[in-house]
Amino acid sequence: MMLTEQITQLSQQARAASRELAKLSTREKNDCLLAMAEAIEKDAPTLREANALDAEAAAKSGLSAAMLDRLRLDAKRIGAMARGLREVAALPDPVGKILEERARPNGLKLQKISTPIGVVVIIYESRPNVTADAAGLCFKSGNATILRGGREALHSNQAIARTMIDAGKKTLPRFPESAIQVVPVTDREAIPILLSLTQYVDLCMPRGGEGLIRAVAECSKVPVIKHYKGVCHVFVDADADLAMAGEIAMNAKVQRPAVCNAMETLLVDRNIARSFLPAIGQRLGEKHVELRADPEAEAILKSEIPNPKSPIRRASEQDFYTEYNDYILNVRVVDGVQAAIDHINRYGSAHSDSIVTKNEAHARQFLAEVDSAAVYWNASTRFTDGGEFGMGAEIGISTDKIGARGPMGLEELTSYKWIGIGSGQVRT
Repeated sequence: MMLTEQITQLSQQARAASRELAKLSTREKNDCLLAMAEAIEKDAPTLREANALDAEAAAKSGLSAAMLDRLRLDAKRIGAMARGLREVAALPDPVGKILEERARPNGLKLQKISTPIGVVVIIYESRPNVTADAAGLCFKSGNATILRGGREALHSNQAIARTMIDAGKKTLPRFPESAIQVVPVTDREAIPILLSLTQYVDLCMPRGGEGLIRAVAECSKVPVIKHYKGVCHVFVDADADLAMAGEIAMNAKVQRPAVCNAMETLLVDRNIARSFLPAIGQRLGEKHVELRADPEAEAILKSEIPNPKSPIRRASEQDFYTEYNDYILNVRVVDGVQAAIDHINRYGSAHSDSIVTKNEAHARQFLAEVDSAAVYWNASTRFTDGGEFGMGAEIGISTDKIGARGPMGLEELTSYKWIGIGSGQVRT
């Protein structure tokens, strides 16, 4: 079968499945999700075998350590996939909610009702846990999903999807098997074909690096919800608790440096730079984080850390625009909260930014003026996540201003329609 025919058939099957999904009750959807969670735990050895094939091939291809970490399916991540599905099952059904009601003077009654979007395409890299998260959220919200992971995770993604589909079929005889589909080919040409099928596909959500997201947005003929990159900042204010600031900065950078909500630039108020930078620089060095500093920060770090465990070098202008997804961090000394805000609004990606301070006036200014999807006071940027926001598993993060913004869960996977209930009204 030709690639175009193959992708068209897959999309047609998804459209048909979306019609069947819309008929399922909340109870039926939840029963399937709980069965999927149990099956993922039971099939953990099979999932890890498939993942081992992917990891071995990825390592041979030269994938970075940080990206290999994103690819890996260990017991903790398999458990998290199952837990995420159970959390989604426990959440209220977002479909069929009355969002608004009004009655017109002529007696016509109008209701705005939440509905599934239809067919959602998810395009992502490396992280196979996205397969379970995305499929589970789409299923609960009544959407068929087409999953296009990276070639490095194909075996893992197919194994997870098959486990979920088999569990759904065993639980519900009328389970629409094509509600969850993994694009079976790694050919890049499949993506523009898929995203040209506007008669079958309603929405695309790319998750990955800036290059992937821009390529998807530029070729797609269907709507795309996206964030291009995660250039996230932590600003340590002059009135910060420096011990707290150290813990937040370390968490934001090194807990998982390859994710979009990891810190890429540390901003430090000039008044506390000499007391804060040496200590945090030493701690980051012990984690093998390369520091790219502006001249003032570079001078402080090099004078106070004579034998650094990781490189300290001068940052370029381009560095401050860069999402590294790696053990690399920009450092800049700024002159107060306004300078920090100006830096973030210039170089940031409107994703996630944080201020550490005991000064409420400074915090309120930062929260109001930083133009990002998520802004924090005394907390790590790593909290920008659907699970951490109580949404269950996350479908993605949007930095768009029209439609969804920030972490996206069930509510963001619905549209709506208007229902009119009359008694013979006609328009005059």
